Amino acid sequence: MARAALVALIVLLVAPSWASGRAGAGGVTVVSRELAVGARTVAVPRFDLVGFRWRGAGTVEFRARHADGGWSAWQAPDDTNPSWTGTADALQYRVHGRVSRLRGSFIWSPVEHETWRTLSIAGSPPIISRDDWGGNELFRRAAPRYAPAVRLVIVHHTATSNDYTPDQAAAIVRGIDVYHVRTNGWNDIGYNFLIDRFGRIYEGRYGGITRNVIGAHALGFNTGSVGIALIGNFMSAKPTTAAVQSLEKLIAWRLDLAHVDPVSTLTFVSGGSERWRAGAKVTVRAVSGHRDTGSTSCPGNYLYSQLNRIASVAEQTGLPKLYAPVVSGKIGGPVVFSGRLSSGLPWNITVAGPGGRRVASASGTGPAIAWTWNSAGFAPGRYAWTMSAGSSVLAAKGVVGGTALPPPPGPLVSELAVAPAVVSPNGDGYADTATISYTLSTRAAVTASVLDANGTAVETLFSGQEQSARAISFGFSPGDVPDGHYSLALAIYADDGRSETHSFAFTVDRILSAVTAAPPTIAPGAALAAGFTLAGEGQVTVSILAPDGSTVTSLFQGDLAAGTYSYAWNGLLGDATPAPVGNYQVVVSVVDPLGTVTQPAAFAVVAAPP
Repeated sequence: MARAALVALIVLLVAPSWASGRAGAGGVTVVSRELAVGARTVAVPRFDLVGFRWRGAGTVEFRARHADGGWSAWQAPDDTNPSWTGTADALQYRVHGRVSRLRGSFIWSPVEHETWRTLSIAGSPPIISRDDWGGNELFRRAAPRYAPAVRLVIVHHTATSNDYTPDQAAAIVRGIDVYHVRTNGWNDIGYNFLIDRFGRIYEGRYGGITRNVIGAHALGFNTGSVGIALIGNFMSAKPTTAAVQSLEKLIAWRLDLAHVDPVSTLTFVSGGSERWRAGAKVTVRAVSGHRDTGSTSCPGNYLYSQLNRIASVAEQTGLPKLYAPVVSGKIGGPVVFSGRLSSGLPWNITVAGPGGRRVASASGTGPAIAWTWNSAGFAPGRYAWTMSAGSSVLAAKGVVGGTALPPPPGPLVSELAVAPAVVSPNGDGYADTATISYTLSTRAAVTASVLDANGTAVETLFSGQEQSARAISFGFSPGDVPDGHYSLALAIYADDGRSETHSFAFTVDRILSAVTAAPPTIAPGAALAAGFTLAGEGQVTVSILAPDGSTVTSLFQGDLAAGTYSYAWNGLLGDATPAPVGNYQVVVSVVDPLGTVTQPAAFAVVAAPP
């Protein structure tokens, strides 16, 4: 369109020194404004990312004013992701053509210098977890959904700046996360993985990196695909070598996990996109670009032109591999097994019955796997099969049959507990930490969070951690968590698609500390000092317990203010006779607004001075 024919609008948005909005991951805030046509000044918070949404066939351009007073170049925003501006205090935008209902989202995503930890699961390349890059699980609108299988990878670019530092990259990921949920209205960040220009891979949508999590990255093609976005704009610039190499490794691993050949093609039934009607059978590559599934230029010309070469490199990475394992047929008749190996290898197939006992097997050598199991005479039920080719090849597993319904599955988690139920992190060595324990009945991705009395998460202990079926326990220190009532919340997403949530209540109460019995041993009839410290007011009981747990005597009972106290015991029983030899306890119990806190201190009565 000729410049003279453009309908242009420029509005200066001046950012005040204050910020508003809901804090999110890593202190992220987002403020959205309806932007009316007409020159006017609009107050917004400081920002380092900005996104636009509008109606109409027109386009929008913007530029940002940085702290030094200089303006960035004019650029077009992406319709899916916010654009990185760096720290800015003002914005100009202009409209070309027919645009209505223009809305801007101004995001502040603080840049934090971090030493990133990475995880590697099932042979994956190093991946920065959601917990490490600052994903906020409170933003997620719903639990993840899972596809029956992964069939292809869809590559994207974020169509944002290519000029960012390593520390800014994580801030960009956090900003995209918040924008996808708060502005786009999605359940979570749309991509399954993101890669920055330094080659670092980020876990995207929540639900487990080894699981078939359904994203929101390619309309009509989300179920059964893995969305990987390179952070940057590759319409007129080449992606870095580091980013491309990480993309190759990630595709090689993720498609190997799905037993998909990276250079293969497949027929995908569209769920309905702006390019393909619902129900259309579309031929796509196992490594496709977003433009193959929708009306978009994504992932940019330079990156899109490299996809075939990237797929070829991925195919040769991590050999040997097992591709396209397929099982067809019904129990009681012929069941056909087939698959393909990347090279001629000895292969093996085993079938286990409903009770877990092996009922059939076959083996062979070569790149083609083929076997027909005559299951005539076998009772209906669920039969588990494994197709393998040695320890260097990722085996395929599945189930055939199932006309006889299996028994209802039991709970995913049992025996959840937080012990002690009252934690007193005051540094005296008693109940400073709690032990969290539970038993998983099957492999699952687990998130553990601490919720306050209002159900708000105050701390995420771990997020989406893959755990096997077993008894699990670990320590938890409340640290700076204020006194109050809390619950340990577990969100569990099993590999078979089931999900559960469980919680266990506990209390943090620092009212009582430093309970002592001095000296640690006394002779019968000698004096003992029972000491303790109160951090606030409470109803206090100080008792001496005998070796059998019965109460020997009560040294004090009543209300006390904050302070340090000591009460003496003369070593005598209620009938004035010396206490028998044995192991005793001083027990101090305090009732305060949060409940009851009890702490013991051991001592011994001996026959003669030690």
